[in-house]
Amino acid sequence: MFDEQKGSFFAGLNPKTTFIFGLVAGVLLLCTVGFFILLTGVISGKEGSSSAKGNNQAVVLENDNVAPAPSAENPVNIELSGDEYFRGDKDAKVKIVEFSDFQCPFCSRFHPTMQQVMSEYGDQVAWIYKHFPLDSLHPQARPAAEASECVGEQKGNDGFWKFTDGIYANQQTMGTALYEQLAQEAGANLNKFKECVSSRKYQQKVEADYQEGLSYGVDGTPGSFVNGVPVRGALPFESVKSIIDSQL
Repeated sequence: MFDEQKGSFFAGLNPKTTFIFGLVAGVLLLCTVGFFILLTGVISGKEGSSSAKGNNQAVVLENDNVAPAPSAENPVNIELSGDEYFRGDKDAKVKIVEFSDFQCPFCSRFHPTMQQVMSEYGDQVAWIYKHFPLDSLHPQARPAAEASECVGEQKGNDGFWKFTDGIYANQQTMGTALYEQLAQEAGANLNKFKECVSSRKYQQKVEADYQEGLSYGVDGTPGSFVNGVPVRGALPFESVKSIIDSQL
């Protein structure tokens, strides 16, 4: 039991020692508060997109001459081949290139936003779709991507987008049965579709999109670029609208 006759612990210390104890305690308190603030910021920065970190396909480049990260001041120069699937006018002033994953929940959330963009802006905007399947997180993303290309082979741009809209509207039931159903609804010949899917005819194209995205610094989905300026995550319509308006 504490002996009152001897006084408290701190009362027995000289002023200099007491000051040092107080200083150390204050520094420790500040460090603890700072750690939790930093941790909160890191967690917040990861919200709004599915990350490619942890995906065994992701590549980290170590190079003394690494190019500066893409930004509004340093936009990405995305060269389009003309074979991409798009909505709007491919020659529009504003081009939005989206690297996306059919099984990503954030991509599913962002898809209606982009549909709203096209409804409001029409031919003022070109929406170009590229595949970025995160295999370690979404095992159905790559099969769905290859299936979408098989539909596009038969039914062109319209067929590809009908299939894409159908995937995002039925994301919880992704699988072979859904892909075949959507292919038929898009007007594709089912036998030809099955043959295309089973042969993995578009395996290399999907992988090429993925590698292209990595080269531009995409590390999560949706990863979009508005006239080369990176836009990360499932932004709400008003945020995307503001970015588009700044480019018009």
